[in-house]
Amino acid sequence: MHLKRKWSTRSAVITAVIVVLMLGLILYLGSRKNFRAEQYVQLTLDGLSGGSIYALIALGFVVIHSVTGIINFAQGEFVMLGAMFSVTFYSLNLPLPPALKLGLAILLAIAATTLVGLLLERAAIYPARHSPVVALIIITIGATITVRAVALLAWSTRSYVLPAFSTLQLEDMTLRAGGLIFKMQNFWIWGVGAVILIALFLFLERTLMGKALRACAINRRAAQLMGISPSRMSMLSFGLAAAIGAVGGAVLAPATRPTYDMGLILGLKGFVAAIMGGLVSAPGAVLGGLLLGIVENVGAGVTSAGTKDIIAFAILVLLLLFRPQGLWGGVERGVEEG
Repeated sequence: MHLKRKWSTRSAVITAVIVVLMLGLILYLGSRKNFRAEQYVQLTLDGLSGGSIYALIALGFVVIHSVTGIINFAQGEFVMLGAMFSVTFYSLNLPLPPALKLGLAILLAIAATTLVGLLLERAAIYPARHSPVVALIIITIGATITVRAVALLAWSTRSYVLPAFSTLQLEDMTLRAGGLIFKMQNFWIWGVGAVILIALFLFLERTLMGKALRACAINRRAAQLMGISPSRMSMLSFGLAAAIGAVGGAVLAPATRPTYDMGLILGLKGFVAAIMGGLVSAPGAVLGGLLLGIVENVGAGVTSAGTKDIIAFAILVLLLLFRPQGLWGGVERGVEEG
Protein backbone atom coordinates (compact mmCIF):
# COMPACT_ATOMS: atom_id res chain seq x y z
CA MET A 1 0.00 0.00 0.00
CA HIS A 2 2.87 2.35 0.89
CA LEU A 3 4.60 1.63 -2.43
CA LYS A 4 1.34 2.18 -4.29
CA ARG A 5 0.80 5.55 -2.58
CA LYS A 6 4.41 6.53 -3.25
CA TRP A 7 4.07 5.65 -6.96
CA SER A 8 0.79 7.57 -7.17
CA THR A 9 2.40 10.67 -5.67
CA ARG A 10 5.40 10.34 -7.95
CA SER A 11 3.25 9.94 -11.07
CA ALA A 12 1.14 12.96 -10.06
CA VAL A 13 4.30 15.08 -9.71
CA ILE A 14 5.62 13.86 -13.06
CA THR A 15 2.26 14.62 -14.68
CA ALA A 16 2.25 18.14 -13.25
CA VAL A 17 5.78 18.73 -14.51
CA ILE A 18 4.83 17.48 -17.98
CA VAL A 19 1.78 19.76 -18.07
CA VAL A 20 3.86 22.79 -17.07
CA LEU A 21 6.51 21.97 -19.67
CA MET A 22 3.82 21.56 -22.35
CA LEU A 23 2.27 24.92 -21.50
CA GLY A 24 5.68 26.57 -21.56
CA LEU A 25 6.48 24.99 -24.93
CA ILE A 26 3.13 26.11 -26.38
CA LEU A 27 3.66 29.68 -25.22
CA TYR A 28 7.21 29.69 -26.57
CA LEU A 29 6.19 28.35 -29.98
CA GLY A 30 3.26 30.74 -30.10
CA SER A 31 5.50 33.70 -29.35
CA ARG A 32 7.66 32.76 -32.33
CA LYS A 33 4.55 33.15 -34.50
CA ASN A 34 3.65 36.42 -32.76
CA PHE A 35 0.47 34.91 -31.33
CA ARG A 36 -1.66 37.16 -29.18
CA ALA A 37 -4.46 36.29 -26.77
CA GLU A 38 -7.00 36.35 -29.63
CA GLN A 39 -5.24 33.55 -31.48
CA TYR A 40 -5.09 31.36 -28.39
CA VAL A 41 -8.78 31.96 -27.65
CA GLN A 42 -9.72 31.19 -31.26
CA LEU A 43 -7.73 27.95 -31.23
CA THR A 44 -9.29 27.00 -27.89
CA LEU A 45 -12.84 27.57 -29.13
CA ASP A 46 -12.17 25.58 -32.30
CA GLY A 47 -10.65 22.85 -30.17
CA LEU A 48 -13.79 22.70 -28.03
CA SER A 49 -15.79 21.72 -31.12
CA GLY A 50 -13.61 18.73 -31.89
CA GLY A 51 -13.34 18.01 -28.18
CA SER A 52 -17.12 17.79 -27.89
CA ILE A 53 -17.13 15.02 -30.50
CA TYR A 54 -14.29 13.23 -28.72
CA ALA A 55 -16.31 13.52 -25.51
CA LEU A 56 -19.32 11.81 -27.09
CA ILE A 57 -17.13 9.02 -28.41
CA ALA A 58 -15.45 8.67 -25.02
CA LEU A 59 -18.87 8.37 -23.38
CA GLY A 60 -19.56 5.37 -25.60
CA PHE A 61 -16.31 3.75 -24.48
CA VAL A 62 -17.17 4.39 -20.82
CA VAL A 63 -20.73 3.05 -21.05
CA ILE A 64 -19.64 -0.25 -22.61
CA HIS A 65 -16.49 -0.69 -20.53
CA SER A 66 -18.30 0.01 -17.26
CA VAL A 67 -20.88 -2.71 -17.89
CA THR A 68 -18.90 -5.36 -19.77
CA GLY A 69 -15.24 -4.62 -19.11
CA ILE A 70 -14.70 -4.44 -22.87
CA ILE A 71 -12.95 -1.65 -24.74
CA ASN A 72 -15.09 -1.37 -27.85
CA PHE A 73 -12.81 -0.26 -30.67
CA ALA A 74 -15.80 -0.16 -33.02
CA GLN A 75 -17.03 3.01 -31.29
CA GLY A 76 -15.51 5.23 -33.95
CA GLU A 77 -17.41 3.32 -36.62
CA PHE A 78 -20.68 4.24 -34.90
CA VAL A 79 -19.76 7.88 -35.45
CA MET A 80 -19.00 7.17 -39.11
CA LEU A 81 -22.31 5.34 -39.55
CA GLY A 82 -24.21 8.19 -37.92
CA ALA A 83 -22.73 10.64 -40.42
CA MET A 84 -23.06 8.42 -43.49
CA PHE A 85 -26.58 7.25 -42.70
CA SER A 86 -27.61 10.90 -42.17
CA VAL A 87 -26.28 11.80 -45.61
CA THR A 88 -27.96 8.78 -47.20
CA PHE A 89 -31.38 9.35 -45.65
CA TYR A 90 -31.24 13.08 -46.39
CA SER A 91 -30.52 12.36 -50.05
CA LEU A 92 -33.78 10.43 -50.41
CA ASN A 93 -36.42 12.26 -52.42
CA LEU A 94 -38.91 12.72 -49.61
CA PRO A 95 -41.68 15.34 -50.07
CA LEU A 96 -40.78 17.19 -46.88
CA PRO A 97 -39.49 20.68 -45.99
CA PRO A 98 -35.69 20.76 -45.71
CA ALA A 99 -35.65 21.21 -41.91
CA LEU A 100 -38.05 18.34 -41.31
CA LYS A 101 -36.25 16.20 -43.85
CA LEU A 102 -32.90 16.79 -42.12
CA GLY A 103 -34.35 16.05 -38.69
CA LEU A 104 -35.96 12.85 -39.93
CA ALA A 105 -32.72 11.78 -41.63
CA ILE A 106 -30.78 12.21 -38.39
CA LEU A 107 -33.38 10.28 -36.36
CA LEU A 108 -33.32 7.43 -38.89
CA ALA A 109 -29.52 7.48 -38.85
CA ILE A 110 -29.46 7.19 -35.05
CA ALA A 111 -31.98 4.33 -35.18
CA ALA A 112 -30.02 2.49 -37.89
CA THR A 113 -26.72 2.89 -36.06
CA THR A 114 -28.29 1.76 -32.79
CA LEU A 115 -29.53 -1.35 -34.57
CA VAL A 116 -26.00 -2.03 -35.81
CA GLY A 117 -24.72 -1.71 -32.23
CA LEU A 118 -27.36 -4.15 -30.95
CA LEU A 119 -26.59 -6.63 -33.73
CA LEU A 120 -22.86 -6.37 -32.99
CA GLU A 121 -23.44 -7.25 -29.35
CA ARG A 122 -25.82 -10.13 -30.09
CA ALA A 123 -23.93 -11.60 -33.04
CA ALA A 124 -20.33 -11.18 -31.90
CA ILE A 125 -20.03 -10.33 -28.20
CA TYR A 126 -22.83 -12.42 -26.65
CA PRO A 127 -21.73 -15.78 -28.11
CA ALA A 128 -18.22 -15.18 -26.77
CA ARG A 129 -19.34 -13.69 -23.42
CA HIS A 130 -17.44 -16.31 -21.37
CA SER A 131 -14.19 -15.69 -23.26
CA PRO A 132 -11.34 -13.63 -21.76
CA VAL A 133 -11.76 -9.87 -22.04
CA VAL A 134 -8.78 -9.68 -24.41
CA ALA A 135 -10.58 -11.99 -26.83
CA LEU A 136 -13.68 -9.80 -26.70
CA ILE A 137 -11.61 -6.71 -27.41
CA ILE A 138 -10.08 -8.45 -30.43
CA ILE A 139 -13.61 -9.24 -31.59
CA THR A 140 -14.47 -5.52 -31.52
CA ILE A 141 -11.36 -4.83 -33.63
CA GLY A 142 -12.58 -7.42 -36.13
CA ALA A 143 -16.01 -5.79 -36.07
CA THR A 144 -14.37 -2.45 -36.81
CA ILE A 145 -12.66 -3.84 -39.90
CA THR A 146 -15.88 -5.52 -41.03
CA VAL A 147 -18.03 -2.41 -40.61
CA ARG A 148 -15.47 -0.30 -42.45
CA ALA A 149 -15.30 -2.79 -45.32
CA VAL A 150 -19.10 -2.84 -45.65
CA ALA A 151 -19.12 0.96 -45.54
CA LEU A 152 -16.55 1.03 -48.35
CA LEU A 153 -18.82 -1.16 -50.48
CA ALA A 154 -21.87 0.94 -49.65
CA TRP A 155 -20.46 4.46 -49.97
CA SER A 156 -17.15 4.00 -51.88
CA THR A 157 -14.17 6.26 -51.16
CA ARG A 158 -15.80 9.56 -52.05
CA SER A 159 -16.55 12.23 -49.47
CA TYR A 160 -20.10 13.44 -48.85
CA VAL A 161 -21.75 16.61 -47.58
CA LEU A 162 -24.65 17.34 -45.25
CA PRO A 163 -26.29 20.78 -44.99
CA ALA A 164 -25.47 22.97 -42.01
CA PHE A 165 -28.19 22.84 -39.39
CA SER A 166 -28.63 26.62 -39.21
CA THR A 167 -28.77 27.51 -42.91
CA LEU A 168 -29.86 24.16 -44.41
CA GLN A 169 -27.31 24.98 -47.09
CA LEU A 170 -23.82 23.66 -47.74
CA GLU A 171 -22.39 27.00 -46.60
CA ASP A 172 -22.67 27.61 -42.87
CA MET A 173 -23.40 30.89 -41.12
CA THR A 174 -20.36 32.68 -39.66
CA LEU A 175 -20.39 35.09 -36.72
CA ARG A 176 -17.64 37.55 -35.83
CA ALA A 177 -17.25 39.05 -32.37
CA GLY A 178 -14.24 40.64 -30.72
CA GLY A 179 -11.89 39.46 -33.43
CA LEU A 180 -13.12 35.87 -33.06
CA ILE A 181 -14.84 33.79 -35.72
CA PHE A 182 -17.67 31.40 -34.84
CA LYS A 183 -19.25 28.82 -37.12
CA MET A 184 -22.88 28.25 -36.23
CA GLN A 185 -22.42 24.49 -36.53
CA ASN A 186 -20.01 24.70 -33.61
CA PHE A 187 -22.85 25.93 -31.41
CA TRP A 188 -24.88 22.91 -32.51
CA ILE A 189 -22.00 20.62 -31.60
CA TRP A 190 -21.60 22.21 -28.16
CA GLY A 191 -25.33 22.27 -27.50
CA VAL A 192 -25.96 18.70 -28.59
CA GLY A 193 -23.00 17.49 -26.53
CA ALA A 194 -24.43 19.21 -23.44
CA VAL A 195 -27.91 17.80 -24.07
CA ILE A 196 -26.57 14.26 -24.49
CA LEU A 197 -24.60 14.50 -21.24
CA ILE A 198 -27.65 15.77 -19.32
CA ALA A 199 -29.91 13.15 -20.92
CA LEU A 200 -27.45 10.38 -20.07
CA PHE A 201 -27.24 11.60 -16.47
CA LEU A 202 -31.03 11.67 -16.13
CA PHE A 203 -31.32 8.24 -17.73
CA LEU A 204 -28.79 6.69 -15.36
CA GLU A 205 -30.08 8.47 -12.24
CA ARG A 206 -33.84 8.72 -12.73
CA THR A 207 -34.96 5.67 -14.71
CA LEU A 208 -35.28 2.07 -13.60
CA MET A 209 -33.40 0.82 -16.66
CA GLY A 210 -30.61 3.32 -16.05
CA LYS A 211 -30.27 2.28 -12.41
CA ALA A 212 -30.12 -1.36 -13.50
CA LEU A 213 -27.33 -0.45 -15.92
CA ARG A 214 -25.42 1.32 -13.14
CA ALA A 215 -25.93 -1.62 -10.78
CA CYS A 216 -24.52 -3.99 -13.38
CA ALA A 217 -21.56 -1.66 -13.87
CA ILE A 218 -20.83 -1.53 -10.12
CA ASN A 219 -21.19 -5.25 -9.36
CA ARG A 220 -22.36 -7.59 -12.06
CA ARG A 221 -22.83 -10.61 -9.80
CA ALA A 222 -24.84 -8.71 -7.19
CA ALA A 223 -27.01 -7.17 -9.91
CA GLN A 224 -27.71 -10.62 -11.31
CA LEU A 225 -28.76 -11.86 -7.85
CA MET A 226 -31.21 -8.95 -7.68
CA GLY A 227 -32.87 -10.09 -10.91
CA ILE A 228 -31.02 -7.84 -13.36
CA SER A 229 -29.91 -9.57 -16.55
CA PRO A 230 -26.25 -8.80 -17.33
CA SER A 231 -26.88 -10.03 -20.87
CA ARG A 232 -29.61 -7.46 -21.45
CA MET A 233 -27.54 -4.72 -19.83
CA SER A 234 -24.65 -5.61 -22.15
CA MET A 235 -26.94 -5.27 -25.15
CA LEU A 236 -28.33 -2.01 -23.77
CA SER A 237 -24.83 -0.60 -23.29
CA PHE A 238 -23.91 -1.33 -26.91
CA GLY A 239 -27.16 0.16 -28.17
CA LEU A 240 -26.71 3.26 -26.02
CA ALA A 241 -23.07 3.70 -27.08
CA ALA A 242 -24.04 3.31 -30.74
CA ALA A 243 -26.78 5.93 -30.40
CA ILE A 244 -24.41 8.40 -28.72
CA GLY A 245 -21.82 7.81 -31.44
CA ALA A 246 -24.44 8.31 -34.15
CA VAL A 247 -25.47 11.65 -32.65
CA GLY A 248 -21.84 12.74 -32.70
CA GLY A 249 -21.48 11.72 -36.33
CA ALA A 250 -24.66 13.52 -37.35
CA VAL A 251 -23.70 16.87 -35.81
CA LEU A 252 -20.12 16.55 -37.06
CA ALA A 253 -21.11 15.80 -40.67
CA PRO A 254 -21.93 19.39 -41.73
CA ALA A 255 -18.60 20.61 -40.30
CA THR A 256 -16.54 18.11 -42.29
CA ARG A 257 -16.87 15.86 -45.31
CA PRO A 258 -17.85 12.39 -44.08
CA THR A 259 -16.06 9.39 -45.57
CA TYR A 260 -16.24 5.66 -44.95
CA ASP A 261 -12.94 5.63 -43.02
CA MET A 262 -13.48 8.66 -40.79
CA GLY A 263 -14.26 6.46 -37.80
CA LEU A 264 -10.72 5.16 -37.35
CA ILE A 265 -8.99 8.34 -36.22
CA LEU A 266 -12.08 9.59 -34.35
CA GLY A 267 -12.40 6.32 -32.47
CA LEU A 268 -8.74 6.36 -31.44
CA LYS A 269 -8.97 9.94 -30.21
CA GLY A 270 -12.17 9.13 -28.34
CA PHE A 271 -10.26 6.28 -26.70
CA VAL A 272 -7.53 8.73 -25.65
CA ALA A 273 -10.21 10.97 -24.12
CA ALA A 274 -11.74 8.00 -22.30
CA ILE A 275 -8.31 7.05 -20.91
CA MET A 276 -7.84 10.63 -19.73
CA GLY A 277 -11.09 10.28 -17.78
CA GLY A 278 -10.15 6.91 -16.29
CA LEU A 279 -12.43 4.78 -18.52
CA VAL A 280 -15.10 4.54 -15.81
CA SER A 281 -16.31 8.11 -15.36
CA ALA A 282 -18.76 9.80 -17.73
CA PRO A 283 -17.91 13.34 -16.49
CA GLY A 284 -14.22 12.41 -16.67
CA ALA A 285 -14.66 11.26 -20.26
CA VAL A 286 -16.32 14.55 -21.18
CA LEU A 287 -13.57 16.59 -19.54
CA GLY A 288 -10.97 14.40 -21.20
CA GLY A 289 -12.54 14.91 -24.62
CA LEU A 290 -12.75 18.68 -24.24
CA LEU A 291 -9.19 18.91 -22.92
CA LEU A 292 -7.85 16.72 -25.72
CA GLY A 293 -9.59 18.84 -28.34
CA ILE A 294 -8.14 22.04 -26.92
CA VAL A 295 -4.60 20.71 -26.46
CA GLU A 296 -4.30 19.17 -29.91
CA ASN A 297 -5.81 22.21 -31.66
CA VAL A 298 -3.68 24.74 -29.81
CA GLY A 299 -0.64 22.52 -30.26
CA ALA A 300 -1.26 22.22 -33.98
CA GLY A 301 -1.84 25.98 -34.18
CA VAL A 302 1.54 26.88 -32.71
CA THR A 303 3.35 24.23 -34.78
CA SER A 304 1.68 22.86 -37.91
CA ALA A 305 -1.54 21.06 -38.84
CA GLY A 306 0.37 17.84 -39.42
CA THR A 307 1.19 17.50 -35.73
CA LYS A 308 -2.44 17.35 -34.63
CA ASP A 309 -2.70 13.56 -34.61
CA ILE A 310 0.80 13.18 -33.19
CA ILE A 311 -0.15 15.27 -30.15
CA ALA A 312 -3.16 13.07 -29.35
CA PHE A 313 -1.19 9.84 -29.41
CA ALA A 314 1.76 11.37 -27.56
CA ILE A 315 -0.74 12.18 -24.79
CA LEU A 316 -1.92 8.56 -24.85
CA VAL A 317 1.61 7.24 -24.43
CA LEU A 318 2.35 9.65 -21.56
CA LEU A 319 -0.91 8.71 -19.84
CA LEU A 320 -0.25 5.00 -20.06
CA LEU A 321 3.25 5.53 -18.70
CA PHE A 322 2.52 7.92 -15.85
CA ARG A 323 -1.26 8.13 -15.22
CA PRO A 324 -2.91 4.88 -16.41
CA GLN A 325 -5.75 5.56 -13.94
CA GLY A 326 -6.58 8.78 -15.80
CA LEU A 327 -5.99 12.44 -15.03
CA TRP A 328 -8.79 12.46 -12.46
CA GLY A 329 -7.83 9.24 -10.74
CA GLY A 330 -10.40 6.87 -12.21
CA VAL A 331 -10.26 3.36 -10.83
CA GLU A 332 -10.76 0.22 -12.84
CA ARG A 333 -13.75 -1.85 -11.84
CA GLY A 334 -13.58 -5.56 -12.14
CA VAL A 335 -16.38 -7.17 -14.11
CA GLU A 336 -17.52 -10.47 -12.72
CA GLU A 337 -18.69 -13.17 -15.01
CA GLY A 338 -22.44 -13.59 -15.14
